[in-house]
Amino acid sequence: MHERTILIAGATGLVGRELLAGLLADPSVTAVHSLGRRAPTLQHAKLTGHVVDFAALPALPRADEVYLALGTTIKDAGSQAAFRAVDFDANLAVAKAALAAGAQRVGLVSAMGADANSRIFYSRVKGELEDALARMPFEVLVIARPSMLLGNRQALGQRVRSGEVWATRVQKVLGWLIPANYQPIEAAAVARALLQAVPSAQGKTVLMSGAMQP
Repeated sequence: MHERTILIAGATGLVGRELLAGLLADPSVTAVHSLGRRAPTLQHAKLTGHVVDFAALPALPRADEVYLALGTTIKDAGSQAAFRAVDFDANLAVAKAALAAGAQRVGLVSAMGADANSRIFYSRVKGELEDALARMPFEVLVIARPSMLLGNRQALGQRVRSGEVWATRVQKVLGWLIPANYQPIEAAAVARALLQAVPSAQGKTVLMSGAMQP
């Protein structure tokens, strides 16, 4: 079995936490290097936490794969510029540093509607990041485009978003009427899809939200 060394950015987030758990449980993964603005609270023999400034990344440890799960909202970030600094600049900086460290496979947590030509700022930034990564010489790029993410934000110290509460209620009553790509999706399902696809995919693969539903 090929032994894999992994870089992950955003492991303290909703999807990132699930990605990290899956990577640590995978017997083919021998080492995981987590990059974040704060150290992960989880301790594990395979895990090394790196507290970094994404605007001035150091050289990263050699790795085979990188998972990009950094993300925020404009409301939480405080401005469009601050949002872009996380969702575009920080993710792209990690990708460049990971490529220099030997990573050839990348998994990205993007969003449904990502489009560099979108009139919606959020979707445009997501699309611009996808395009920037696609231009880089990775062997494999797997992009997950989830709909509204569901998960335990309180456990992460994040505020519960009213839209998620509403979406969950609607899903329970009218879920069968909602097209699969628009149904809210558990963060764990997105992580599982990426963890399955990144090691085996060829070239560029886009995982739509409906296809990631269990």
